[in-house]
Amino acid sequence: MAPADANPSPQMHEAIRRRAEEIYRRNGCVPGHDLENWQQAEAEILRESVAQPVHRVVVKVQGMVYTGEYDTAMADGYAPGEFQQGQPVAVRLEGDNLFLRRPNGRELQTRIVRRADGSEGLRS
Repeated sequence: MAPADANPSPQMHEAIRRRAEEIYRRNGCVPGHDLENWQQAEAEILRESVAQPVHRVVVKVQGMVYTGEYDTAMADGYAPGEFQQGQPVAVRLEGDNLFLRRPNGRELQTRIVRRADGSEGLRS
């Protein structure tokens, strides 16, 4: 089976790796099935990512409004509603990514799709 995306994003690669490890454990930790586990994990993650819509978060950081998109299949269990509107959130900017510190201590990684001066309002 050829991968749908020969160069998956780091988030997609990590989601596939985690799923392959789950499959390995679920199947009794039998060695020698790495490729099969990876292919199954890749197929599952790709199928889920097609079925799952892309979600957005909007945050204001030092006068700039950032809109970040994330795929629910790669959001490490994040569920919309963990952050309340107006609630302070620790954020980290790294290249085209925006990381939001979740209440459970994990980070939600998003891809920045829009940057705007805060005077434009919070429309996206």
